[in-house]
Amino acid sequence: MKLYRPRRGRVFAGVCLAVANRFNVSPTLVRVLTVLSCILPGPQIIIYIVLWVLIPGDKG
Repeated sequence: MKLYRPRRGRVFAGVCLAVANRFNVSPTLVRVLTVLSCILPGPQIIIYIVLWVLIPGDKG
């Protein structure tokens, strides 16, 4: 399955939903793990923004 940000079902930019769809896991799980990872020090926010720019949006 191709990695893309769907128009429907996304909360902010669709990055977590795109990752969840790509790896066939729950979008809620990916969102919770993303929020929890932001508690730890590191470049999580920057990585999220980079993925937002790099992952193409759904054309539909």
